[in-house]
Amino acid sequence: MNAHDSDHAATLARARVATRLPAQDLDRARRFYADKLGLEPVDERPGGLLYRGAAGDFALFTSTGSSPGTFTQMAFEVDDLDTVVAELRRRGVVFEEVDLPGFRTKDGIAEVEGNYPSKGARGERGAWFRDSEGNLLGLGEPIV
Repeated sequence: MNAHDSDHAATLARARVATRLPAQDLDRARRFYADKLGLEPVDERPGGLLYRGAAGDFALFTSTGSSPGTFTQMAFEVDDLDTVVAELRRRGVVFEEVDLPGFRTKDGIAEVEGNYPSKGARGERGAWFRDSEGNLLGLGEPIV
């Protein structure tokens, strides 16, 4: 590795991360994010919507491809998971139920022990749902 390579690594290490989610129908996705999640884009361009949260951005973009929805593509870290889940359910969001060895949801919420101890938590409570485009989104609350 030369000095030039280390400059690139340092630059990337300080970069903001922004998620990109595919949408086959951008208008449908915009309605879902507004009506179900209470989110409005801060900017838009042909084929794309930009959303801004407290600690990062994500964009929906028109795509002919679609997500398999078999893994969490983006997650929101929240302070009160029960309240957020209840509000999203009230808005019509359907949460995933999982029943696998060592990983089970109860009323849509799972406890994941030892998840990211570097964050100062002993685990995390989580819930997952799909948006209108099939993208799998997560909610997480650190267990401290």
